[in-house]
Amino acid sequence: MNIPSNLKYTKDHEWVAIDGDTATVGITDFAQGELGDIVYVEVETLDETMDADEVFGSVEAVKTVSDLFLPLSGEIIAFNDSLESDPEKVNNDPYGEGWMIKIKISNPDEIENLLDETGYKELVGA
Repeated sequence: MNIPSNLKYTKDHEWVAIDGDTATVGITDFAQGELGDIVYVEVETLDETMDADEVFGSVEAVKTVSDLFLPLSGEIIAFNDSLESDPEKVNNDPYGEGWMIKIKISNPDEIENLLDETGYKELVGA
C-alpha cells in the first residue's frame, strides 16, 4: 500500500497535497483498493465554496457508491475532467493522474486537523 509522506490525509481516506493556498485532493491507494474498479467519478460542486467535511462528490465502483468529503473549507476551483472518460485513473494512479479536485483554501488553520503519513498508517493498520 502506497502512503506518500509528503501528503496529508483524512479519516475518510482522501489525500491532500498543499501548495500555497491551493489543495489538490483525491482518494488514497487504500480507498481505491477497498472500492475496487472505479467506473464513475461525479463532482457537481465546481466553483462552489464549501465547508470542510461537506460532500463534494461521489465515486462509483462496480459494487458500491461512496461519498467524497471535502478535507478543507474553500472554493472548488478545478475538477480533473479526464476522469469523466477515464475513471480508472483513480485505480491506476491515485496520487497522480487520478487526482479529483483542487480547492482554494479559505481556512489554512484546518490543515492542522489532517493526518500525516504516520497517523494515516495507524488509521488503516499499515
